[in-house]
Amino acid sequence: MKIAIIGVTGRAGSRIAAEALRRGHSVTGIARSTSQAAPAGVDLHQGDATQPEQLAALIRGHDAVVSAAQFRVLKAAPLLQAVKSAGVQRLLVVGGAASLEVAPGVILLDSPDFPAEYKVEAVPGKQFLDDLRAETAVDWTFLSPPAMFAPGERSGKFRIGRDQLLADEKGQSQISMEDYAIALLDEIEQPKHLRQRFTVAY
Repeated sequence: MKIAIIGVTGRAGSRIAAEALRRGHSVTGIARSTSQAAPAGVDLHQGDATQPEQLAALIRGHDAVVSAAQFRVLKAAPLLQAVKSAGVQRLLVVGGAASLEVAPGVILLDSPDFPAEYKVEAVPGKQFLDDLRAETAVDWTFLSPPAMFAPGERSGKFRIGRDQLLADEKGQSQISMEDYAIALLDEIEQPKHLRQRFTVAY
C-alpha cells in the first residue's frame, strides 16, 4: 500500500513509518521541517499540513493517510478538507489518552488530578475526536494510546479496547510506541474500527 504519514520525523510518526516499511509498504513522509531525519526508505517531503491545498497535493494517490501531528498545531477541519480533496478514503489519527473514559461518563481529561500542563494538547485532542465523529464521508480511525506512551520494545503483545482507558493488574496504563505502531498498521491492513476510536495497552 501507499501510506502518507504526517509528522513522520516525530517519535510516534517515525515508528509508524518503520513498521510500515517493515511490512513492505511504500511510505511518503510529510514534515514541517526536513532537517530531522526520517527512517531510511521514507520518501520525505516538506509540507505544512495546516494548508489543505498543499497537503492534498502531497497525499493524492495514497491508500491511507496517518496523522501523527500535534493537536495544538493541526485541527481536524483542514486535515479532512485535504483528505477529501485528494480523494484518499482512509485517515488514521494518532490520538491521545485524555478522551478515554476512566469511569462511566467521565473521561481522563476531566479527572481532578489531570496535569494542567497537558491540557494544551489534550483539550484540542478531544475536540479533534469530536470533529471526526461528525464526519461521514471519510473512513477515519482514531487510535488512543494509554496513559504512558513512550519509545520501547516491539513485542507484538497488547490488548485492544474501545473508549475506556486500559490498565494492567498493577494499575499501569502503558504501551511502547513500537507496539502502538503494530496496532495502527494492523488497522490499516485489516480495518476493524472504521469511523471509530479504539485504544491499545498492555
